[in-house]
Amino acid sequence: MESNAEETQDEGQESKGCFECCIKCLGGVPYASLVATILCFSGVALFCGCGHVALTSTLTMLENHFSRVSSDHATLALVIQIFQYIIYGIASFFFVYAIILLAEGFYTTSAIKKELQSDFKTTVCGRCITAFFMFLTYILALAFLAIFGFTGIPVFLFFNMWTTCAAMRSPDANITSPDSICVDVRQYGIIPWNATPGKACGATLGDICNTSEFYLSYHLYIVAFAGAGATVIALIHYLMILSANWAYLKSAVSTHDYQDIKTKDDQDLEAEARSKEGQNSSSYS
Repeated sequence: MESNAEETQDEGQESKGCFECCIKCLGGVPYASLVATILCFSGVALFCGCGHVALTSTLTMLENHFSRVSSDHATLALVIQIFQYIIYGIASFFFVYAIILLAEGFYTTSAIKKELQSDFKTTVCGRCITAFFMFLTYILALAFLAIFGFTGIPVFLFFNMWTTCAAMRSPDANITSPDSICVDVRQYGIIPWNATPGKACGATLGDICNTSEFYLSYHLYIVAFAGAGATVIALIHYLMILSANWAYLKSAVSTHDYQDIKTKDDQDLEAEARSKEGQNSSSYS
């Protein structure tokens, strides 16, 4: 009976130790950085994946309906290819950068907890790294904010084309001359003015809106636009996290400096008191 009781007690202590270990490990997870990393991965994946396919579908639609001479849209094809390579670079860079920021979050969270327990002191290099990531994240947030605005341009163009087709199909629309309703992509500077046909009118425009290239491109641009917005939110989230971590580390350094000065003063006062006690005892003797 005693052996069974001892085994039960040992198992309880082991389970309690495992539970405390799990709680300790979970307490060291930077949940804010983890949420920002997931949001960043999701936003960049949506922006890069959908943007890449949408650009390809857009070029196919232009070749089939608005610019049937290859020399007219050769520049546009080159620009789309460059944008697709840029998308590859953005995806690779943000995959690595988000992991680095997550690792920095783990390091800073652990450092702050050890600072509070007076077991660890941050270095100037560590604080400088956090400040560098703050500056870089700020620049990236501004850059992706510009990308976010730029991504809204094709959404706006496709939305205008979609609303035009919807108005033509609407039974409430009293259109006497459908061929007078046109969409001219040359006015947007996408293709040159001498491109043929350059525009689509009436039934031809309605057929274009029913193609899979138009439907796919329009919705993929919307998703890419949302992904760019999610990435901007993630970068702003990272910026707030880095700012808070830097402030915590700076405050912890100031606290340690104050404690060191106070400890030194207490030691000086204690040594002075001991010396006075020694002088008093010697005078009494």
